[in-house]
Amino acid sequence: MACDSLLLGPGPLSGPVSVPPSKSLLHRALICARLAGCPSAVKPPTRPSDDICATLRALDAIFAPIRKDGNPALVDCGESGTTLRLLVPVAAAFGRAAVFVGAGRLPRRPMAPYADALEDGGVKFEFPERPGEFLPLRVSGALRPGIYTLPGDVSSQFVSGLLLALPLVGGASEIRLASALQSRPYVEMTIAVMREFGVSVSETEHGFAVPGGARYAPPPGGAFQVEGDASQEAFWHLANHLGSNVSITSPASAELQGDAVFPSVLETIRAATPNSSPPEIDVSQIPDLVPAIAAAAAFSPRGVVVTHGERLRLKESDRIATSVALLRSFGARAEERPDGLAVFPIPTHAIGRDSKGDVSEPSVHADAAGDHRIAMAAAMLATRRHCELRGASSVAKSWPSFFDDYRRAGGRVEVLSQ
Repeated sequence: MACDSLLLGPGPLSGPVSVPPSKSLLHRALICARLAGCPSAVKPPTRPSDDICATLRALDAIFAPIRKDGNPALVDCGESGTTLRLLVPVAAAFGRAAVFVGAGRLPRRPMAPYADALEDGGVKFEFPERPGEFLPLRVSGALRPGIYTLPGDVSSQFVSGLLLALPLVGGASEIRLASALQSRPYVEMTIAVMREFGVSVSETEHGFAVPGGARYAPPPGGAFQVEGDASQEAFWHLANHLGSNVSITSPASAELQGDAVFPSVLETIRAATPNSSPPEIDVSQIPDLVPAIAAAAAFSPRGVVVTHGERLRLKESDRIATSVALLRSFGARAEERPDGLAVFPIPTHAIGRDSKGDVSEPSVHADAAGDHRIAMAAAMLATRRHCELRGASSVAKSWPSFFDDYRRAGGRVEVLSQ
């Protein structure tokens, strides 16, 4: 469904829902398969998300024959921070001069940690002369084996990207973390996928070690199966929390995806009593769940306090500010905090109330702010009240058929503009 403005809900959802393959796993598996020389080992969805299209496009650019005119490869990352950060060191490991470009907020998402870490390792970075912007980025030179120091609290993608690249440079290398590693499950996912493609990485006291002589190889059986996406699955658990009754037919694995903890987070939110303090949720390892956590908290006994989410301001939107704005549009009281947000429940919309919604209530007006996760949270909140959602097309970043699947589950969807 091609759309940008939609009128949604109210009314509960029901029936089976199949979430798309994990976007995070797909990025890593597609890269490893290309590095192993077996791209057919990983099959992207028939209708891949914008981010997965960006990684496929970027891999084609990096692996294309070197141009006779000597110009660098042009690597278009779209709005995908994962594509950009995973593939910059891969290009450098091949000694492939490349110019990385992107759209949306991507040019403003931090890239300096790579320059700080890799320039002593033979890689040259040329950023635009515009304060606060990192794209277009020209990368040249060749990555060498060595010891590389990275921050752990800016983005785990820097660690994952360097882990993927270092097996290509021949000698043994080490990554040392200058600060505590946040979003650790994503690094563990990278290591698990690399292992499936024949490369073993070991954790050290201060970071990670990649042995010399490591080589990517086709996975056992010749194919890598990508399970359902835990980050996307969370929104359907949210729908059930709000009174729907959907079943997920392609559940994610807690073994590979940290965001698979969302059902237990919901239990914590629901377990609070009216006389208790709001539960405090540390999201340093699960930042992508924050819009769903915040939406659930508005329909809970005591709300929630989200902490250690500073990096959320650097996502597709300032996800602290946009989560607060979304909840306020639905009548919840929500406040930004320096490292997160506080959400207070909506007393007149208790979970025990009939979830069919009151169609006589005026529609709320919400803006996805170009952020796919804000759009999906708004859709689930709309099961409780009419919502005119602007920017609905942002779901294409991770789930192009989201509103088609939402409608198949009984969601009320009216296109207001194309």
